[in-house]
Amino acid sequence: MALEDAKTQVDEAFTRQKRRGLSYENAFGGATSFLRRRYSKDLVGVDVAVTGIPFDQAVTNRPGARFGPRAIREASTLQAFDAPYGWGYDPFSTLSIVDYGDLAFDYANVAQTPARITDHLRGILAAGVTPLSMGGDHYVTLPILRAVAEIYGPIALIQFDAHSDTWVDDDPARIDHGTFLYKAIKEKLVDPKASVSVGIRTDNPDTLGVTILDAPFVHRKGVEAVITKIKQVVGKRPCYITFDIDCLDPAFAPGTGTPVWGGLASWQAAEILRGLRGLMLVGGDVVEVSPPYDTTGATAIAGAHVLTELIALRGLVPSGTSL
Repeated sequence: MALEDAKTQVDEAFTRQKRRGLSYENAFGGATSFLRRRYSKDLVGVDVAVTGIPFDQAVTNRPGARFGPRAIREASTLQAFDAPYGWGYDPFSTLSIVDYGDLAFDYANVAQTPARITDHLRGILAAGVTPLSMGGDHYVTLPILRAVAEIYGPIALIQFDAHSDTWVDDDPARIDHGTFLYKAIKEKLVDPKASVSVGIRTDNPDTLGVTILDAPFVHRKGVEAVITKIKQVVGKRPCYITFDIDCLDPAFAPGTGTPVWGGLASWQAAEILRGLRGLMLVGGDVVEVSPPYDTTGATAIAGAHVLTELIALRGLVPSGTSL
């Protein structure tokens, strides 16, 4: 069946009729969408909308994450043939998923961009759909969280990152990817007591009460200890997962703006994400994929896998849970 479908399927980003199911279109051909899902602004009956936020004007070092959504979509075409490994079910056939396309904004009017991002996410959330976003730099998570918190109140945040992103920043006009979490906590979008940062390996003494499971903790204690601690801290709260690709060691994800050695291996990240099944996931993102520095495509591949794991997590939100 797969071989026959491969002979006839093409440009499924526009031609596929069903939102559920695998895709056998040749990975190297056709119009790219995330996991070969159909591009659509129609969210009726949709469970998950994947959307790109190609903004990278808040970086402190190497730019290029504006090209992240495009690269992640291209990398994901190789994953559309099979259910993701290790989950025991097929989320692509269980969930109704669309590629919602990218945010439209004026690149030269940076000050207006945060409000545009929030409005973009409001549209998805208002339809009762779970948003999964592709950055862009890590600043984009802040305006996303503003939209999410309007519905759920202060949420539990699970952050995968090399940096805590809680450096002091009390200027509302500043747009900085290194202070998104500081502002999110100060704006009461995130409850620090129910939040965890994984993979940290840069010094910042003020973490504002967020539980830190730094990279040495992951390496020494192992993934099971990390999973257990995250579940203890988050509990049954609505949670949002933000995955800065620099959480991974540069050996696994060199294409990012602020790489730091000593990070997680891709297998560790995969095991941790799979261990979080059962949490009340209400949204998520993968950010800081910078294709100009991704000479082999490994970073975009990692980003595509992270987003796929988030889809699989969403499909296992406990039944009876109101999203």
